[in-house]
Amino acid sequence: MADKEKIVAVWISGAVQGVGFRVFVQRTAERHGVNGFVRNRINGDVEALFAGTIEAVDALVGACRSGPAGARVAHLALYEPDAAVLAELPLRGFVLLPSL
Repeated sequence: MADKEKIVAVWISGAVQGVGFRVFVQRTAERHGVNGFVRNRINGDVEALFAGTIEAVDALVGACRSGPAGARVAHLALYEPDAAVLAELPLRGFVLLPSL
């Protein structure tokens, strides 16, 4: 029986740029076998999309609540991704996208 899949968009604010947050997310995603992307937003936030098993996605979201050393996560919001964001989901793997 296959594990159930979950797709979630994540918006993270606080001191999350310039501290290696995107690389932290990418490495953690790869360790958990989660597909998706992460990118900086021009307003100083970080946006990500995670797709994988429920357990793996939940573990990645949990890791994002604290982030790497030096990060200060003030707020983490989960939301249902819209079609435009889903279109950017890679078929396999986890990628760092350019800032938006």
